[in-house]
Amino acid sequence: MSSQQKTIVPLLPLRGILVFPATVLHLDVGREKSIQALERAMIGEHFIFLTTQKEVSIDDPTKDDMYPVGTLSKVKQMLKLPNGTIRVLVEGLKRGKIERFLKTDRYFEVEITTYENEGGHDLEEEALVRTVLDYFEQYIRLSKKISFETFTSIQDIDEPGRMADLIASHMPLKLKEKQELLETFDVKERLQRLVNILHNEKEVIQLERKIGQRVKKAMERTQKEYYLREQMKAIQKELGEKEGKFGEVEELREKIMKADMPEHVLNTALRELDRYEKMPSTSAESSVIRTYIDWLISLPWKKMTKDDLDLKKAERILNEDHYGLDKVKERVLEYLAVQKLTRSLKGPILCLVGPPGVGKTSLARSIARALNRHFVRISLGGVRDESEIRGHRRTYVGAMPGRIIQGMRKAGTVNPVFLLDEIDKMASDFRGDPAASLLEVLDPEQNKNFSDHYIEEPYDLSKVMFIATANNAAAIPEPLLDRMEVIAIPGYTEIEKLHIAKDYLLKKQLKEHGLTKGQLQNPRRRDPADHPLLYEGGGRPGIGAADRLHLPEDGQDHHRRREKAGRCHEEPGCRVFGQTPLPVRPRRTGRSGRGGDRPRLYGVRRRHAANRSLFGARKRQIGADGKARGRHEGVRPGRFELHPILGGKARCG
Repeated sequence: MSSQQKTIVPLLPLRGILVFPATVLHLDVGREKSIQALERAMIGEHFIFLTTQKEVSIDDPTKDDMYPVGTLSKVKQMLKLPNGTIRVLVEGLKRGKIERFLKTDRYFEVEITTYENEGGHDLEEEALVRTVLDYFEQYIRLSKKISFETFTSIQDIDEPGRMADLIASHMPLKLKEKQELLETFDVKERLQRLVNILHNEKEVIQLERKIGQRVKKAMERTQKEYYLREQMKAIQKELGEKEGKFGEVEELREKIMKADMPEHVLNTALRELDRYEKMPSTSAESSVIRTYIDWLISLPWKKMTKDDLDLKKAERILNEDHYGLDKVKERVLEYLAVQKLTRSLKGPILCLVGPPGVGKTSLARSIARALNRHFVRISLGGVRDESEIRGHRRTYVGAMPGRIIQGMRKAGTVNPVFLLDEIDKMASDFRGDPAASLLEVLDPEQNKNFSDHYIEEPYDLSKVMFIATANNAAAIPEPLLDRMEVIAIPGYTEIEKLHIAKDYLLKKQLKEHGLTKGQLQNPRRRDPADHPLLYEGGGRPGIGAADRLHLPEDGQDHHRRREKAGRCHEEPGCRVFGQTPLPVRPRRTGRSGRGGDRPRLYGVRRRHAANRSLFGARKRQIGADGKARGRHEGVRPGRFELHPILGGKARCG
């Protein structure tokens, strides 16, 4: 229990400091009210009440800004400094609690109740005292911030309350924790609080020492490595070598840090780099690790292109490259529209099924151009090994990643348009089924963590737009077909072929053969049903036969002879100016040796004098001497013209 006594004394508010009973310390006083309170205390018995402000930033505190519990102290000495402040030496005597404020104008004067420390002197209090002293001794030995002489002087104190106050004054506690100890009037309770505080401080100091030791070891290891590396550089310099393997390792480390890898891949790359650094260059494993690190660095982990979400522009690009195919175009535009609204959508997985020559492969390239994405194509025709998709494990000689990872490296971004061409032509044997490996690739729920046997780290394929092509959907396994959105592309009708030839193939052939539209003459119109393209294709659904036009050997020789003669380029009698017209014909596609299988000319015909009755009389030209002339010097008789299906003809002579 504590005895109580009331008294009236001036009050001095403190900022950021607290005075315990039985402690002596210096205070610097500079505020006007505080100086007035000190002068009032020096007139009387030198008693003053010291309490702490709740907020340090308040310069003119009120009675609500101060803690009600403080310390009744005695001014032992006062000294005025040249800067106007007063330095006082005070000694804490008793705990006190403010009952009421008597003056607040010139200085604070309060009525307080003081409390004396009276211990019970029982066994529990004795046990608490011994525990406090034991913990305080351990704290001093661990922290080394308090001299051991302080512990010796405190150990000789017989009063438990006074001893607890002295120990608390030496502890580096927060102001709030010190105020709680000051407000604890019961001695046993105060000792128990002090035991808890000392125990916590001891644990914190032990943890700090462990952390410090780890940091010290790491610094020593770093300094040791730096010293050894510098020695290696000096040795290599003396031997006439450049950076050697050390320079190569540092370059790889820099590339790894710039590759923007996920954290788990970064840790793997750094671990493999450490193995590579410690391994001799002559070791076979060294080249394997180096190749593996190069693959990790070259793969795109987060780099991606920004999708062009302009629907009108995308529609224009798709229509520029392909005629018809409305269903596929609508699906691509629908994907763009949804992505424009949500800003986050997994790449669709499309499967274009149709006969050869209908534009499945070229359509995938146009989709990539419309989306402003990179384009990657792999051919799956004849693939029969599961490792072609998932890669080989690094334990094998010559191991390398599968075609999916190779394609992503080639693309350079994580969101390309990835074409799986001829997906129905895969086979399977004792080495595995590649179609089963594609199940994970083409599953939107699994390809986020695609696992390649060579990389051995999960790779995100969820942002890739996969497009597969096939001629026969029945040849695709059912589980694989179920993961794709199948879009059937039927063969072209005769009228569609006519439009494609006029609007697309003509421009392509003119560019390939070095002709312009100005060098063509429009022939007389014929019945559209009589176009050779419509009945000479053998009923093919595509337009591949009509597009396979090339320069034959006689046409190339014809071009060389015209260049040697130096004619036909500027003669007014020639119908083509500035460039030699060349004969064009398709490659042979039929079987040789049988007259019925001789290939026909798709889109191009050559007319001689012997077939005038079919194509009309041959026009003759009049030279400068007035004579009829049917050919130029060095030019073989005959006229070469582009078939009407291509929009005109190029002729000379």
